[in-house]
Amino acid sequence: MVDVSQHNLVPEHSVLDEGDVEDVLAEYDIDRTDLPKIERKDPALRDLEADAEVGDVIEIVRDSRTTDEATVYRLVVE
Repeated sequence: MVDVSQHNLVPEHSVLDEGDVEDVLAEYDIDRTDLPKIERKDPALRDLEADAEVGDVIEIVRDSRTTDEATVYRLVVE
């Protein structure tokens, strides 16, 4: 079976600590539930499966054509 999380087109995913989550939410003036969602069983989270829990916020750093990197955030849901 192929491990999707190790594919070179899958961007880096990491769990944010609570302090960083509060900074992100304050920067965008939103609530945690306003973030786009990602399912806990998403194949891209396979490496984080033990770390990512429902309610956590995942930071995804992608390559971008217009900027070097684009950072997006997702709320982990069941």
